[in-house]
Amino acid sequence: MSIFSKIVTAIRGGASEVGEGIVDANLVRIMDQEIRDSKAAVEKARSGLADLMAEEAGYQRKATELQDKIEEYEGYAVQALDKGDEPLAIEIAEKIADLSGELDYNTGATTQLSNSIATQKDFLRNSERKVKDFEREAKMVKTTETVQKTTAALSSNFTATGSKMNNARQSLERVKARQQQNADRLKAGEALAAESTGSNLAAKLANSGITKNSGQASDILAKLKAKQEK
Repeated sequence: MSIFSKIVTAIRGGASEVGEGIVDANLVRIMDQEIRDSKAAVEKARSGLADLMAEEAGYQRKATELQDKIEEYEGYAVQALDKGDEPLAIEIAEKIADLSGELDYNTGATTQLSNSIATQKDFLRNSERKVKDFEREAKMVKTTETVQKTTAALSSNFTATGSKMNNARQSLERVKARQQQNADRLKAGEALAAESTGSNLAAKLANSGITKNSGQASDILAKLKAKQEK
């Protein structure tokens, strides 16, 4: 194979891939159009069936008229025979023969049309059922397509949101850590200040129940008890 032929083959292969890609990207739109085309074909078949039924009705009406004519001329023929006018009776019989030929043709056409109409009705019913099945399946397919797209979008958003939430959580933890450091620093500062002023020792004495006036109070209480004993 020449280089040029290979290039042409490669281009054709690429075009085929591009074409398949376009079809895949527009499958739902293509499916909807194909369903519309199918419904249009069904409507066309229904219109054709109506034409056949109208034609059948015309042949049936003509057959009925011919049958009435035949019966009418048969009555004329009997009257001609009753009058002994055989030539007239033969002429009437020839007319009846012509009418009978037309009747046979119309009856045959009616039968053929009736059979064709029955076939077309079955075809139309099957086609309508298939189109309805296609529409139901297409609705399910489009619903599934929408759900999948929505799920994919939600998944993507959730991933992005999760990343943002992780970042927010890290920032929050850093703020809390900084605030804790500040609190610890303030607490240490207060402790240092207490030690430098002696208030820390006073607090310890108070916690132990040792106060500046504790000795004086006990002395006063002892004096009061001594007075009571006297």
